[in-house]
Amino acid sequence: MKKDGRRLDRKAQEAIRLMAVERVRGGESPSAVIGSYGMNRTTIHKWLNRAKGRGAGLHKLKARKGTGRPRSLTDKQEQRVFRWINGKNPMQYGFDSGLWTRRIVSQLVLEKYGVKLSLGSISALLARLNLTRQKPLRRIAQRDTEGLLAGHQNDAIERWQRDTYPAIAHRAKAEGAEIYLWDESGFRAGDVREKTAALSGKAPVVQAAGRRQSLGAAYAVNSKGGFWHATYKGGLTGELFVELLGKLICRRKKSLHLLVDGLPAHKKKCVKEYVASLNGSLQLHFLPCQALEL
Repeated sequence: MKKDGRRLDRKAQEAIRLMAVERVRGGESPSAVIGSYGMNRTTIHKWLNRAKGRGAGLHKLKARKGTGRPRSLTDKQEQRVFRWINGKNPMQYGFDSGLWTRRIVSQLVLEKYGVKLSLGSISALLARLNLTRQKPLRRIAQRDTEGLLAGHQNDAIERWQRDTYPAIAHRAKAEGAEIYLWDESGFRAGDVREKTAALSGKAPVVQAAGRRQSLGAAYAVNSKGGFWHATYKGGLTGELFVELLGKLICRRKKSLHLLVDGLPAHKKKCVKEYVASLNGSLQLHFLPCQALEL
């Protein structure tokens, strides 16, 4: 039965070639030698021709490293693709999405270089460029990074942990009241839920921009597993906060100490007036800025 030597690995092919030529040089018949390996009889003559002649030898029969299919892009072009993606947003190139996907990268390469790459080729390209798919961090443009790192902020958090919260807990226990933490979350059309391409080990950042349809969710939780929530449309205003507080305390038998952040809507005059009208059944305590982990 004939064998297809191409199915053998490179080292096995090399060993067979070398042994076959050595056997023929040792006096064996070429047809008998190649027949012992179960290969086509014309193959041995190709090997013999490669190994003979001036400057030729058995080294001509050694396996060579496979070159594979040549790349469609040059090294310089691939590095340019890296600069397009790394730290950039597809919207800067006219795409609707703010996240890098293989299809977007493929389309951009086609527009810039006129080269159409398959999704598999794009995956290999991104891997060579050390770009991996990651879920980006979302940053609001108005975020004050310096303020978050200021020393007085750390002092305020320490005071809250050391003095403020223990006093609230002691007071609530004496009154038979409950302590809940309040917060809100917003969900927008086009919010970041997918992954984008970025340099391995460096989380990408997506800027929040533009007005989109949104849905807000307010919730209150305590350390004993108590949970309350409500949804609302649009942004939170002082009047809406008062409405939500009314739903929270409705039919509640125990008074409530509510821990809230410093959102402007939480400090509106209408909120203060509403809390004062409840004669102590609801009290608001403000957390240090950006310290909801407390």
